[in-house]
Amino acid sequence: MSLPPSVKEHTRKKNQSIWSNQKFNAYLGSVTFSSAGFLMQQLIISWILVGILVLPGDEVGIIQATIAIPGLFLMLWGGTLADQSDPRTLLVRVHFIAWIFPLLFLAWNQIFGLSIAAILFYGLTISTATSFSSPAHQAILNSIAGRDLQKAVTASTAVTFLVQMLSLGFAGQMQNIGLPLILVVQSACILIGACLLLRLNKSPPMQRKSESAIAQLISGFRATYRNRDVSHLFLINFLSSVFNAGAFFTVVPFIVHRIYEGEAMQLATVLIIFFLGATVTNLTLFKIMPITSPGKWYLCMQVSRVAILYLLWIEPDWWLFMLAMFAWGMNMGFTTTLSRTIVQESAEPEYRGRILSVYSLGLIGSAPIGALILGNIIEIFGTLNALLPAMLISIILFCYGCFWTPIWRYESPKQENRILNKNSV
Repeated sequence: MSLPPSVKEHTRKKNQSIWSNQKFNAYLGSVTFSSAGFLMQQLIISWILVGILVLPGDEVGIIQATIAIPGLFLMLWGGTLADQSDPRTLLVRVHFIAWIFPLLFLAWNQIFGLSIAAILFYGLTISTATSFSSPAHQAILNSIAGRDLQKAVTASTAVTFLVQMLSLGFAGQMQNIGLPLILVVQSACILIGACLLLRLNKSPPMQRKSESAIAQLISGFRATYRNRDVSHLFLINFLSSVFNAGAFFTVVPFIVHRIYEGEAMQLATVLIIFFLGATVTNLTLFKIMPITSPGKWYLCMQVSRVAILYLLWIEPDWWLFMLAMFAWGMNMGFTTTLSRTIVQESAEPEYRGRILSVYSLGLIGSAPIGALILGNIIEIFGTLNALLPAMLISIILFCYGCFWTPIWRYESPKQENRILNKNSV
């Protein structure tokens, strides 16, 4: 009895490395440069608000939330577009527009000087571009990776973290080399990422446009809700990110500036150490994947985070603070990659873009809510005490995930079944 062609192809490529996939390499190159461009905004805006304008925590929280919240709704729209159109074309269009905005921000500052209005314009435009590109980037990976989805997710995440370290290290030099040069490099990175996307093939939409945009968004939420693995994972990610991602983006800059009296380079170093830990984790995962039970590892990382946050809370010496940030980065590397892997494996193909946009909403979108809450906690209860809610929620989410969701029991599908299912779509 002869094997189906899809299984024969799987057997032929069984021993091939994912790095022999030229389309994946082009995709990875695009992710490398575009991520460098988009992620520079994180340090640029944080340090302008905290270190240059020296705004209080509650005002910083409001500005960060104002920049991020519109992107939450646009991310859902971006997921719908990723399902209804060719995601590669969508990415190219977004990137070829986005590279202009850092230069406009630069021109504004040169003519009118640094202002909150200019920061809001710059932040909102880059946030909008990220909202449209993130679901499409994740949706297109599934068709490129084939049987190596877990490794592809891990490799792309590791590269993103590595690029984050380099871009943050470069952006941290703004006091030495100046903000204008950093903005020019940011713009160039986004443009190069757009050019590399042209090497990818166009792909047909997973679902034809037959409903209104609102109906498509609703159907995406319904598909997420029907999938118990994804829906519970969304809830855990959302609640966790409110206080964990919120603490990272809002509390850490204040800890560096107020507790350790650091400057932009010290903040950049802390962020680099954090993402170095995440990179080490993903390189390790890449070696040991595929993982049969990613849900168990994901939940264990939730509760182990408490010890790391406690170490930060007791105001340790600088070297121990850096070690704790490295451990926090390793922890985040596990949770981000494993949760993304579960969603990629579980999502229905025709709804994948929208499900991934809802997932991204829970992973990233809750940070501005955390910025609002934690910004006020900083000013009322003190900088370090803004870490306490993250410790409590990590314990609660571990218990919830173990006893009231199927995540602890989740097992990844066999690679052969993934190939057969993919070819039957």
